[in-house]
Amino acid sequence: MAIIGLKDMQSSENVTGPIAARPIALSPLMVLVTVGVVYGDIGTSPMYVMKAIVNGNGGLPSITENTIVGALSLIIWTLTLITTVKYVIIALRADNNNEGGIFALYSLVRRFGRPLIIFAVVGGAALLADGILTPAVTVTTAIEGLRTVSFANTLLGEGQKTILLITVIIIALLFLVQRSGTSNIGRAFGPIMVIWFLFLGCTGVMAICTAPEVLRALNPVYGIMFLLSPQNHAGFMILGSVFLATTGAEALYSDMGHVGKANIHASWPFVKICLIANYLGQGAWLLMHSGDTALSLINDMNPFFEMLPPSLRPFSVILSTLAAIIASQALISGSFTLVSEAMRLDLMPHMKVSYPSKTKGQIFIPLVNFIMGLCCVGVVLFFQSSSRMEAAYGLAITLTMLMTTMLMSVYLRKTSGHSVGAVIFCILFGSIELSFFLSSLTKFTHGGYVTIIIASILALVMVVWLRGTSIEHAQSDFFPMSRFVEQFHDIRDDTSLPVFADNLVFIANNPRVDLLERDILFSILDGRSKRAQAYWFVNISVTDEPYTHTYSIESFGTEYVFKVQLDLGFKIDQFVGVYLHQIIGDLIRSGELPPQTRRYSVFKHHDEVGDIKFCLLRKYLAPESSISQSDRLIMSTKYAIRRICGSPIKWYGLEPSDVAIEYVPLFGPEREVIRLRRTLEWVESQTRFPRQQS
Repeated sequence: MAIIGLKDMQSSENVTGPIAARPIALSPLMVLVTVGVVYGDIGTSPMYVMKAIVNGNGGLPSITENTIVGALSLIIWTLTLITTVKYVIIALRADNNNEGGIFALYSLVRRFGRPLIIFAVVGGAALLADGILTPAVTVTTAIEGLRTVSFANTLLGEGQKTILLITVIIIALLFLVQRSGTSNIGRAFGPIMVIWFLFLGCTGVMAICTAPEVLRALNPVYGIMFLLSPQNHAGFMILGSVFLATTGAEALYSDMGHVGKANIHASWPFVKICLIANYLGQGAWLLMHSGDTALSLINDMNPFFEMLPPSLRPFSVILSTLAAIIASQALISGSFTLVSEAMRLDLMPHMKVSYPSKTKGQIFIPLVNFIMGLCCVGVVLFFQSSSRMEAAYGLAITLTMLMTTMLMSVYLRKTSGHSVGAVIFCILFGSIELSFFLSSLTKFTHGGYVTIIIASILALVMVVWLRGTSIEHAQSDFFPMSRFVEQFHDIRDDTSLPVFADNLVFIANNPRVDLLERDILFSILDGRSKRAQAYWFVNISVTDEPYTHTYSIESFGTEYVFKVQLDLGFKIDQFVGVYLHQIIGDLIRSGELPPQTRRYSVFKHHDEVGDIKFCLLRKYLAPESSISQSDRLIMSTKYAIRRICGSPIKWYGLEPSDVAIEYVPLFGPEREVIRLRRTLEWVESQTRFPRQQS
């Protein structure tokens, strides 16, 4: 059985094994792209973090110097420990062929224990929930900045109706443009975000000059003292607000494959300096205005906008709105990638995936886009204001970070061999993130339950799909191929049967070359007998490497029965129709398959490959199956989800192909069927009405 490389869709080169993605080299252009792609989420945090801390401590009148310096110290050292140490220094080393993110990390460690799937499911679900909440929080906060512009505040009037309308319109347009791709506008993301971070840094430094004593926050002792101080009116809960400063750290790890770790390492110091400068600037402004009665009367007073000169505020609102849109775009695109990887790892149902632009890695999943857009608008309308959304916001990402820490600890211990380092890593970051999670959980009744509901639904879908697939595999029966090769030969040469197709293709579910599913055999032999020139049984295996694209062939000594093993990385598209056409052409040219030239064609030069017909088998739950009630509920739920998510024709990119779908029952231990008994009444009637002889 030979292993042959599939042709890359972007290249004509053949390969002979798994393909590792080349690391993206360090360059000024890619550093610019990195600033635009990676840091949108964490870069918009200054718009709401200090506001949340001030409001959580009783508002401006209750703020003291110790409160400001202590809170800033907590923010600075949270950014340092979580973002810099955990993600930039440690997590970026755990790459799966230069790809990052929780599913890539899970692929690296899943061989060390099946229970690890729990961390991937919970973390992935929470990260997707974060993708719904981020656009709602950031865009709403930016538009609320109009309240600090006098003429705009007059136009907005009382209440939040106009702000909500503007926010919903922006979010709706953001999700609508996903269908056509964002590669053109995406080129401007880098320069805009560079301007944004320079704006953050410069305005922060200007404010620091008015109260340089705020620089004491660089000392972590002040943060610890404030956390335990009676002046901390929010108590332990303040950590939930502090954590908002590092919400984009997980996205930083997930985007490693798009920009390369070298460019993240080069750009992060610039981003971090600008962020810290702005936080310190807001703190300096608060020190100078803590006794301002007029400011204390402002509802949801936001120091980010208020510290700016009035003439600069209109520009800041426009720039912050652009930054919020870029941050939202990054999370939406990241959610598409996350769902796509989950589908290939068999953690979520297959869905239609399209590619709206030529940009590498840019995908669009219509169903995910629709659900995310609907939920995002729903979050905005439900919470009404950014301050209420903040209660739900941090909870999702703390959960994801905790799950990443668990998986990373396994990676460090099992793969890197750093057992002691793994224990230290797990205890240090696990305790920090658990503290943040418990703090965020205290806001459960104030909106945190929304996050839990969204993440729970997504996790339930993953669990149902995973368990349902396991049940299907457990109920599958397989037979040796060698027992049926002769029957395939006979049915192929049986001229009394009409030709069903030149090439009849089934998607198999067993990587063993010598076995074939009972359902496929039944479809070919026992159902409507299907005559073809060649029978193809294709098994698709998703590898732990992201860019593998190879296949292997077993012909069983024939020229009409072929078992094909497709090994595709979890980032490779499953265009089965395109791949099989290439494979058939390869075998015809090598002489392993007789020519299949068509007699009739609209083209001058006929295709050397005959017609290809795919027969897709879909299972349904048979009433006579005696599986347990819990498994029956799982399977019913899975099939309901499958109906919502579309046809396997779209899953495998078979829209241009000739496809037949057959439904087969989910076999299992059958219930005992009652034996019917013939009644005497009908027997006696035969004497009264004798059968007429012909």
